Amino acid sequence: MSKILNLVQKLFVLFLVLFSSALSFAQQDRLAENKQINIVYGGTFTKDEAKAPGASIFSMDDRQVQFEHQGADLWCDYAIFYQKENRLKAVGNIRLQQGDSVQMTSGKVDYDGNTKLAKAWQNVILEQNPGMRLETDTLRFDREKQEAYYKDFGTVIDSTNTLTSQIGRYYMETKKYQFLDSVHIDNPEYKVDSKQLDYYTSSKNAYLYGPSTVTGKTYKIYCERGFYDTKVESGYGIKNTRIDYNNRIIVGDSVYFNKAKEYASATNNIIITDTVNNGIIRAHYAEVFKAKDSVFATKRAVAISLVEKDSLYIHGDTLMITGKPDKRIMRAFKNAKFYKTDLSGKADSIHVEEITGLTQLIGKKIPKDTKEINWPKYYPVIWNGENQMTGDSIHLISDLETEKLDSLKVIKNAFIVSFDTIGKTGYNQAKGIDLYGKFLDNTLDEVDLIGNTEVVYWMYNDDQELIGINKTICSKINITFVNNDVEDLTFYVDPDGDIFPEKDLEEELRILKGMAWRGDERILTKEDIFDEDDNNIKLVVIQGIENPIDIDAEEEQRSKNASDPVNNLPTSAANPSPNNKAVLTKSTSSKNKTTEKKSN
Repeated sequence: MSKILNLVQKLFVLFLVLFSSALSFAQQDRLAENKQINIVYGGTFTKDEAKAPGASIFSMDDRQVQFEHQGADLWCDYAIFYQKENRLKAVGNIRLQQGDSVQMTSGKVDYDGNTKLAKAWQNVILEQNPGMRLETDTLRFDREKQEAYYKDFGTVIDSTNTLTSQIGRYYMETKKYQFLDSVHIDNPEYKVDSKQLDYYTSSKNAYLYGPSTVTGKTYKIYCERGFYDTKVESGYGIKNTRIDYNNRIIVGDSVYFNKAKEYASATNNIIITDTVNNGIIRAHYAEVFKAKDSVFATKRAVAISLVEKDSLYIHGDTLMITGKPDKRIMRAFKNAKFYKTDLSGKADSIHVEEITGLTQLIGKKIPKDTKEINWPKYYPVIWNGENQMTGDSIHLISDLETEKLDSLKVIKNAFIVSFDTIGKTGYNQAKGIDLYGKFLDNTLDEVDLIGNTEVVYWMYNDDQELIGINKTICSKINITFVNNDVEDLTFYVDPDGDIFPEKDLEEELRILKGMAWRGDERILTKEDIFDEDDNNIKLVVIQGIENPIDIDAEEEQRSKNASDPVNNLPTSAANPSPNNKAVLTKSTSSKNKTTEKKSN
């Protein structure tokens, strides 16, 4: 009995194996049938075993020959069809239609039904609705991946732009082009030239790789990694970026530009060059407003200009430059400092006018409850050689023709002080209500102190032996200088004073009321205009376009914010965010993926 059962079981297993094999063969037959190129209309049929062994030859009669394959139709004048190999060669007035959106025309096509690869040549035109047209001499069309590729120069025309390149690949699912080698975009408003460029026909966004230039009517952008929205002429660069914009050249690690807003901003290692006035701004964050002809800069910001073959450096926590080139006004706010050879200074703010040649150093507002002894720290101060000058405000006036320093004004509470470098025990001091000075070859030549003037001056003979200490009061004092040292003092209108032996003048009488020596603040080099906070600035991490060329995920994120191509950008210099970045937040990159659409 058990032998019979075992035999039945074996027969049942054999039946299942044979049945499964039959199903597998049937499925393979159906798959092969689905892959087979179908003849829809053959026209005139012939064979020529000498020229096309094993092939069927079809020629048009009153209508073109037509083939169908997995959702695509092909029409031609003449076709050589290798049915067993499932491939054909089509010639003459070819039209390949895939669904309702993709159409290709050409003079010749080789098509492989097994791989769904088509090679087309002779005046190839590929069109995809809405409004995209690709023209080239030879095109390879992969229907499995839904990609088209050319390497012998091509032209793409859409509703906005005409693009050309030596090599190109088109991804139909994402409507994305990858252009390589001699890429050019032609538009009535701008031109783009690039080594490598990704372009989305739906969004009109371009991603730039390698040396790239965008030239508009009022601007020019160069970068080696960047983004450009061709619809609104806006974009940014994050590698070796430069923008020529409104008589200014902007260079930085990351530079953003928006034509409609007439606005540009830059982050990290910024250099802004004023091509008219030959001035430079260096900073780590800056904004440029074209309509207002203004620049806002911060984070270790410094303005550099040439004054009679000597560079003038002006620094502040914030720099603001406004006005037309010949009427520019520069303001340095909060902890402002300047430096040039033999002349430096600091103030709460510095104000420079191009049209008048006037530089104003403005002090802090003194709180009402501040004691008089603390007032000097609120005053602006300048150093010329060894001479320190302070007052409520200080004006430096330049000669507009020679660009040399011409004169100096210290308004209210004027003080001029220098350390006695011979005896090294006291300070030469002169004070008055106001001070007026004249420069000769950018060096202080003479000053006049006006109103309630006082002097304490250490006097020496030719052998540098101390004669005594001159302590005098009068209405006016004239001081002349040679090589930044006092040469002569002249007292006017009833001077009252004397020369005292050092031992006869008490220590407290050797210091004029309100005098404050600020030698430890003196700016001796251009590096001294920066303090500890400036030197400890941490640069933001520049984020944006990925490399290699593969940014579909970023494009998807960007499309959600179409009104502003770059996220988190400031729109006003008045209220900048501390976390402002001139680039798009980094997004995860993904590989190009396309899935064949099945046609009914």
